[in-house]
Amino acid sequence: MDLSRVRIELLSGLTVALALVPEAVAFAFVAGVHPLVGLYAAFIVGLITAVLGGRPGMISGATGALAVVMVSLVAQHGVEYLFATIVLMGAIQIAVGILRWGKFIRLVPHPVMLGFVNGLAIVIFLAQLTQFKVPGSMVSDGHGMTGGQWLSGNELALMLVLVVLTMGIIWLMPKVTKAIPAPLAGIGIVAAIVIIFGLDVPRVGDMASIEGGLPSFHIPMVPLNYETFEIILPYAIILSAIGLIESLLTLNLVGEMTNQRGGASRECIAQGLANTVTGFFGGMGGCAMIGQSMINVKSGGRTRLAGIAAALFLLAFIVIAAPLIEQIPLAALVGVMFMVVIGTFAWNSLRILMKVPRTDAFVIVLVTVVTVMTDLAIAVVVGVIVSALAYAWNNATRIRAKSYTTPEGARVYQVNGPLFFGSSDGFVELFNPMDDPKEVIIDFADSRVVDQSALQAIEAVASKYEAAGKRVQLRHLSPDCHQLLTKAGHLMVDSDDDPDYALAVDYGVRTGILAGDH
Repeated sequence: MDLSRVRIELLSGLTVALALVPEAVAFAFVAGVHPLVGLYAAFIVGLITAVLGGRPGMISGATGALAVVMVSLVAQHGVEYLFATIVLMGAIQIAVGILRWGKFIRLVPHPVMLGFVNGLAIVIFLAQLTQFKVPGSMVSDGHGMTGGQWLSGNELALMLVLVVLTMGIIWLMPKVTKAIPAPLAGIGIVAAIVIIFGLDVPRVGDMASIEGGLPSFHIPMVPLNYETFEIILPYAIILSAIGLIESLLTLNLVGEMTNQRGGASRECIAQGLANTVTGFFGGMGGCAMIGQSMINVKSGGRTRLAGIAAALFLLAFIVIAAPLIEQIPLAALVGVMFMVVIGTFAWNSLRILMKVPRTDAFVIVLVTVVTVMTDLAIAVVVGVIVSALAYAWNNATRIRAKSYTTPEGARVYQVNGPLFFGSSDGFVELFNPMDDPKEVIIDFADSRVVDQSALQAIEAVASKYEAAGKRVQLRHLSPDCHQLLTKAGHLMVDSDDDPDYALAVDYGVRTGILAGDH
């Protein structure tokens, strides 16, 4: 790696670290824990995933999606139970990685990805609005930080001017020079203006002091019994699911931007290891952060060095440079995050809503709304379920058959389309046992038998022909269809058929079963 690349990676890491500070503090407040608990999580999770994660360029740390789940646990049982939960959460994520279940993220359709990106952009935007409230005026209601007095008058006007100035610098800087990441330049210039002119605006230190020492090893002080396990297991499962979904979707998004592929299982293991370690060092756990990942990628971060540097810079802020970092105006960091929102939101999805199928458009809007109203995990699950049901319905309507009569007098049905639970009823309705001749051939050359419902449908058709005193032959079953028919105890398949070629297997109907006819 040449020196110019090292410089870019280090500056990108510094930019990310500066943006991590208020986010970690804010999410710690949401979870109802000390700010250092969030900062330690951002450092440990960020460092371990940067070294071992599945995608160079990704940034991980304490996130709001996890914090909103943690708050009820902390309120009811205390922070020690949170640490124990994070350890168990990490173990579950490691198991998911070892079992290579991360690959199932491929089942998330593109409309769900668009909805996820749009919803998360809106969530990031809404999270920044709390910075426009008077520091210290927000209180905890047991479900996170709420209330607070909005800035007004000159204070609000000055805050907005600084936010817009930061955004303007970030937009203009790349046109002037790329020697310094634009977000870092925006933070630096606005911070210098505020400090030099002594402007009275909210600063990082107004949220909370970030000064602290090195994180120390700490075994969660909870009873090691079944009752504790019952308390923490549901939270650990939910947190691990949310963390992995957000991390794997961010992995895909960063991969699209940097032309990288793979790494899902490795990312699961890295996230799990990071959370396990975090739980033993007094951190609140975390996952991939789409906002900070976007800052890193757009600032030029492409290697693991940027993520490592971000984590180490953050630790340096806590241990050494807290008084300096606390002077940074929140307006500068809000401006950075607003630019992240603009860059993250899939604006093209608005343009294509009227062009894509209505189901896809509905899924995009649905996932966006559910992400904002509830959380990411529920939104993705709902989106996948709706997409799967729409896919099943579309395929169910594709089952059809062409029929003709052979010179020998047999009626041939050429089935087209997949035969599965959604199309099984339609398949049965394709046939007319009462009017068909004595010999009926069902040709599956253009179809596929998918599941048990398909087998039942075949038997239902065969039973109707048997009741009418007629004979059915099944032809051109693919090898995997053969396997399904063989596994079904009530169906017999000629085992001498060569599975490497198109199959032509005859079945005679005898006493309500389909038996091989030789």
